[in-house]
Amino acid sequence: MEIGELTSSVHKALSELLSIAELKPENILVIGCSTSEVLGKKIGSASNLEVARAIMEGIEPLAKKFGLFLAVQCCEHLNRALVVEEDCAVKYDLEVVTVLPHLEAGGAFAVLAYEEFAKPVVVESIQGHTGMDIGDTMIGMHLKRVAVPVRSEVKRIGEANLVMARTRPKLIGGERAKYPPYYVK
Repeated sequence: MEIGELTSSVHKALSELLSIAELKPENILVIGCSTSEVLGKKIGSASNLEVARAIMEGIEPLAKKFGLFLAVQCCEHLNRALVVEEDCAVKYDLEVVTVLPHLEAGGAFAVLAYEEFAKPVVVESIQGHTGMDIGDTMIGMHLKRVAVPVRSEVKRIGEANLVMARTRPKLIGGERAKYPPYYVK
């Protein structure tokens, strides 16, 4: 797959997700991305900044258009901490941790986010409103309690599996409860 195809595939998939997720400005979009998996290699074995940049070019314009905070997950060597803008950490009262992502601990996508964000900080955890997992990076731990899978026409980014989810509030109350129709779909 060519680099330009990565950008367009990610853009298409994220467009589908955002059309379903019904997000508000300053909601959190969690992104996990293994550039190694995109290249058809074992996760964590071939971090690639060029691939990370191509993927970011498919994500960033949509995140800006919708006014979303990006939360970019680091790899397991940094306990899947996340790079976010300082404004996101302040708004959501997130605990900032001290670490600098690099290619061998953090991954290419986190390195790129740390380099490109205006005021990047790293946080240990987050409760995102929606997410995109490129390459089985296990972002579920960083989504709100009730995650709902979102199916896309795009199944892979390069060689990596693509899984996406939106979240919704819990349905409570049992068999006699009624719910707004937009929460039960």
